[in-house]
Amino acid sequence: MQTNPIPPRQPRRSRRRHRGLLWGLLIIAFIAAAAMGALFASNSLLDKSSDDVVEDGLLTAKDKTTIMIMGVDERDDDVGRSDTLMVATLDPKKDHAALMSIPRDTRVKIKGHGWDKINAAYAYGSAKGGPEAGEKLTQRTVEDFLGVNMDHYVVINIQAFQKIIDAIGGIDIDVEKRMYYEDPWDDDGGLIIDLQPGMQHMDGKTAVTYVRYRDEEGDIGRIKRQQKFMKACMDKITSPAIIPKLPNVISEVMSSVKTDLSFRQLLEFAGTLKEAQKNGLKTEMVPGKPLYIDGVSYWIPDLHKLRTTLAETLGITLNASEKAQLDRAQHEYESSIPAGATSSPSTTKAKSSSNTSSAKSSSKSSSSSNSSQSSTSRSTSRSSSEGASEHSTSSSHAGSAHTTAAPAETAPAAPTRSSNTAKTQ
Repeated sequence: MQTNPIPPRQPRRSRRRHRGLLWGLLIIAFIAAAAMGALFASNSLLDKSSDDVVEDGLLTAKDKTTIMIMGVDERDDDVGRSDTLMVATLDPKKDHAALMSIPRDTRVKIKGHGWDKINAAYAYGSAKGGPEAGEKLTQRTVEDFLGVNMDHYVVINIQAFQKIIDAIGGIDIDVEKRMYYEDPWDDDGGLIIDLQPGMQHMDGKTAVTYVRYRDEEGDIGRIKRQQKFMKACMDKITSPAIIPKLPNVISEVMSSVKTDLSFRQLLEFAGTLKEAQKNGLKTEMVPGKPLYIDGVSYWIPDLHKLRTTLAETLGITLNASEKAQLDRAQHEYESSIPAGATSSPSTTKAKSSSNTSSAKSSSKSSSSSNSSQSSTSRSTSRSSSEGASEHSTSSSHAGSAHTTAAPAETAPAAPTRSSNTAKTQ
């Protein structure tokens, strides 16, 4: 089967960036700023306008707002990947909120590139048109996959994220087990994660290693740690001790994150999240199961359960036609999975992966001309190696990551989205 390599990275284009805030819960830092003088609008700024245009086929709800939250891992020598993807659904009138995590190994169809892991969308777009194109293709991919319109987005780079954690004075996390992971080919010169079990105070860099730790649970374990991390951030940000640090926190956040939300919308977003926490903030992840295709680990979603859950969260009742379309989408997705897919990595592929990793090591040390190889190819192999090794590593020690070939592309029809009447402009 034909693979679909990501093209070489193009020069970054200068552009004016809209600055905003951070991942879902970190935006709560602005609550204190609001209490110190910022005023909320009399009507909800997060309410939908009747002039909003929604692409035909995407579910939407007038009284709720959806926000795509993306954490991007960009490096000097490649285009990067969307390392974290979440969708926040806010109901500002009832102060309810839900956060859905999308495993980065989720297998989806990316427009123009076939079937791949969802985090590859950012790399594909960035390779053609820079980070902004990567963000747009990621949002388009998330919308197509979920069948739900995204009203807004928030994007943060992992390096900036470290600075924000440092600005709030670090966080306290109870590390659940011994964590050791070493990857000499990762993190611009090598990545070492070395954490002892028990309660620990973490600075930004250490907190990032905790969230990124890879074990036999793969994406599932990482998402559990992300949610545990967010709770620790919530506890720190809502404590009185944060008030003296607010000027520095706000400065770091405003200079580190890109969003299409206005400052006043961000304040209301923060207020809704804070009240939602009191009401019981709902956190969940895309339902599904792990599967290996050509030796590479993917998260295979249960589309029927996923889109039914999202419709309930949005307060939408699917009609008979939409339910039938959803059934067809599930069938088409399942039919696109190659017959050779397995629930565990094959021995043959594991050996091939090891040989590829050795070849990469030899190539890296042989000459500088070889090291100038396409940065996006490194990004693809890094993502594949992470997926191929995560479910087979020991929880006490993970060896160097292995590089595997990009997943083969198939060409079935894209999953059908639920129909919905588009709004008029």
